[in-house]
Amino acid sequence: MARFDGKVAVVTGGSKGIGRGEVAALAAEGARVAIVARGVQAGRQAAAEIVASGGEAIFVPADLSSPGQVADMGAAVLDAFGGVDFLVHNAIDLRAYRAEPLSTVDVAYLEYLLAVNALGALRTARCFIPSMRSRGGGAIVCQSSTAAWRGAAQYSVVKLALHGVAQGLARELGQDHIRANVIACGPIGTETTMQAPSEMNNYAWLQTMMAIPRMGEIADVVGACLFLLSDEARWITGHVLNVDGGQVMRA
Repeated sequence: MARFDGKVAVVTGGSKGIGRGEVAALAAEGARVAIVARGVQAGRQAAAEIVASGGEAIFVPADLSSPGQVADMGAAVLDAFGGVDFLVHNAIDLRAYRAEPLSTVDVAYLEYLLAVNALGALRTARCFIPSMRSRGGGAIVCQSSTAAWRGAAQYSVVKLALHGVAQGLARELGQDHIRANVIACGPIGTETTMQAPSEMNNYAWLQTMMAIPRMGEIADVVGACLFLLSDEARWITGHVLNVDGGQVMRA
């Protein structure tokens, strides 16, 4: 048996990059997967690839900055699969990123980033927590970044807020056998990150800070995610796991 036979996983931002790698790996391990993303064409293609390979997947479009769309997405997933065991939250809109100092950045823009990433994670989790309880437990993994600790203006604010969401849920839900953890990625060679503004992607310089001086690969993050979702991590919650080649070492 595969590790996740009989399980249902929701992956936000699952149509490309790290999220798409996680979708493929979860399906290969036996999970039924709901792919949530804004891009309809990429989302449908990702789901179709899983089905073509013998897995089970659906695509549900949603903009996580919209509470109404999140609620509709949650209802659609539960209607399709009857329940949810795992939530992996990747969604963030890097295309909209602007490198501006916190002292002058438009607060409405900061609120948008928080709505997609941190509050989007919370709203999405709240859609599925009752189902996880009724199924005897579950696991949540939120994708963050080592930029959380680098004073990277609004990007750090958003990622640290995401850590707070995950750790708050971990504290509240542990008695229900629902775990919540965070993966803080170093620079990963995805299409999205390579197209990020030049202020964010000085990768040659970043690699000089790493104990293992190379760009991360999607597979590096996928392996950590599957571990945190699995029973092998059954006593790990509220943890921020760096997957960064030793870029940030925290005592």
